[in-house]
Amino acid sequence: MNILKKLWGKFLYGIASIISIIFDIFISIVGFIVGIVINIGKGFLTLISMGGCLLIMILGPALLLNPITFFIILFLVIFPILGTKFISYLKYIKYMITEFLFDHADNFINGKKAQFDSFNEYGNKYKKMEEEKRRKEQQRRQEEEQRQWEERFRQWNEYQNSQRRNSGYGGYNTYGGNYQNNNYGNSYVNPSIEFKSKYEKSCDLLEVGYDADKYEIKLAYRKKAKEYHPDLNKSPDATKIFQEINNAYEFLSDDNIERYKKIR
Repeated sequence: MNILKKLWGKFLYGIASIISIIFDIFISIVGFIVGIVINIGKGFLTLISMGGCLLIMILGPALLLNPITFFIILFLVIFPILGTKFISYLKYIKYMITEFLFDHADNFINGKKAQFDSFNEYGNKYKKMEEEKRRKEQQRRQEEEQRQWEERFRQWNEYQNSQRRNSGYGGYNTYGGNYQNNNYGNSYVNPSIEFKSKYEKSCDLLEVGYDADKYEIKLAYRKKAKEYHPDLNKSPDATKIFQEINNAYEFLSDDNIERYKKIR
């Protein structure tokens, strides 16, 4: 009986390995095609930026009336978006099937209890793992952006101090904007103006006042995120707005709230 279980477990393990390889090959092929289409699109945009814009303005109407040309342009715009989502879906299906088979194969071979009893439960585990990865990536981006702002403000403060100490050597513009440090050969721009503008735009996006505290911001974010979550909102621009909402919430961190209060 134990021999039959182990043989069945090895069979499941072999099937899972084959399925995993097939999915990996298919995902690689789709990813390669998506990459090519993205590069073609980038090349097209580069052509426009190098002067092709005038040519498109002249020939654009005629080209768009051509069904083949219109289809190609539509393909270059839509395929990378759909292709990327399709790759994510393939990875989800691969994990759900292979983890189920590998786990149950291990149960028959080594007697280790399987973690879940159904494909859907493994699928839910995958979604939670991806959500955790997104959360960590979001946290990393937030910390990196915070570090960059701190570095910009630090450089600006050092520059102002150097101007006070060596006022006879560097050009000083008392109206803000660009400042040239002739001692060190570096140009510094007052980051307060850009920071204040970005902070207020983020507040406007979440529809909170500029003096909102972190609790008001969190409540507004949850409301907006739920409204524009791609799984709930089927409008074409829902994904874009949802990402903008996330970016705004990341920017409105506790440190940035305090920094805004000091410079407003």
